[in-house]
Amino acid sequence: MRHLLTRYAGVVLTLALIAIVGVAGWQGWRWYEARQDRKAAQVYVTAMLEAEATGPQAAAAHARALATFDTLARSAPPGYRTLARLRAAALNADDGHATAALALWNAVAADRDADPLLRGLASLLWASRQLDAGDPGVLAARLRPLAIPGGAWRDLAEEDLALLDLRQHRTAEAKRRLTALMQDKTAPGGLRQRANALLAGLNG
Repeated sequence: MRHLLTRYAGVVLTLALIAIVGVAGWQGWRWYEARQDRKAAQVYVTAMLEAEATGPQAAAAHARALATFDTLARSAPPGYRTLARLRAAALNADDGHATAALALWNAVAADRDADPLLRGLASLLWASRQLDAGDPGVLAARLRPLAIPGGAWRDLAEEDLALLDLRQHRTAEAKRRLTALMQDKTAPGGLRQRANALLAGLNG
């Protein structure tokens, strides 16, 4: 037994050292990731505050915010990259830059590395912004996958599909969707109220 212990002592020690270094390396990497997340969070919050600026300095503040969001979208940890693009899209939309907003939403929706929930939100916002003038077939194709039962964005996607039906004079289908939304106890209260108001107008 002593002979075996002596023979394999070096191997055991080497394996132990590898394990220790591996754990230390993993912990070091987690520390580095956490540090990067904190830095990204601080930068993101600062940009958010500038994005919400109003008054005479708003244009300059919004430009700085967009530049920061662009930097985060290229170099921040994955979660903040997606959030930065979504917030930049919203800011562009609010400031009247629809083309830039649509491009950012579309990019997030197509990003396979992004959180599926945020990809769905990006698709929803991309479609919602074009309900009045976008191609109905293209918009419906983006909304239908979001309207599946149990989906996070199901109710909002159904509302948009109903509005798209109305735009195409498919009143019966719109009424069906709106009635289902109004009767859905799990749907947000505000959405159910909107569905009820639309139905009242259609039936009035």
